[in-house]
Amino acid sequence: MIDLAQYDAVLFDLDGVLTATASIHAACWKRTFDEFLDARASESSGTFAPFSIDRDYPPYIDGKPRYDGVDSFLRSRGIELPWGDTADPPSRKTVCGLGNRKNQLFNEILATEKPEIFHGSVKLAHSLREMGIKTAVVSASKNAGPVLAAAGITELFDVIVDGTVAARLGLAGKPAPDPFLEAARALDVAPERAVVVEDAIAGVQAGRAGNFGLVIGIDREGQGDALYEHGADIVVTDLEELQGDGEQQE
Repeated sequence: MIDLAQYDAVLFDLDGVLTATASIHAACWKRTFDEFLDARASESSGTFAPFSIDRDYPPYIDGKPRYDGVDSFLRSRGIELPWGDTADPPSRKTVCGLGNRKNQLFNEILATEKPEIFHGSVKLAHSLREMGIKTAVVSASKNAGPVLAAAGITELFDVIVDGTVAARLGLAGKPAPDPFLEAARALDVAPERAVVVEDAIAGVQAGRAGNFGLVIGIDREGQGDALYEHGADIVVTDLEELQGDGEQQE
């Protein structure tokens, strides 16, 4: 049995937890990296090995700040690019340029498609607010605000700590606990009195590293064992499983 009423705040990841945008992000990353890898292979007369959403996205990209993800994946392929600048155009062959290309693709989709929400997660957020429990969104994405607004759920959260906030404050990204700790600080809640909800391995690692009271992993992609191994206290397939009248159960 899990009684969420014993906690003062619940900190939600965004992509894959509140909104079904993780698959869109993954598709944009694949297109970005495949364009780059294909051109690189052609220039060097090498073999084009495409980006794999199944094998490459979870360990190198998922849950991490955008540019850190680019650098992590490229290094896994033995590729080192100049870091560049956050203002680099999407066509520039730098870590920042590739990250900006991915963001360009994502924003093009967001402009025409309303993000799908996970109803179990949104229902839980509503219930928590009725119980007087504080809520926050903690996301590596710099698009968290627009995504929440497009999904129509911004008002459900007291604090948003996204990639833009992290960059402004100089916070290390997940798997470092800094973004979650900042959300807890902004809510005036001690970490041990807060719950972290994550679907990414880097996210549950961050929750465990921050000594939060409870780390809930959401297994959307069949990686439940990995979520447990990296710090989740419990793993569910959807937050609908935690719905109840005050007393939440696994």
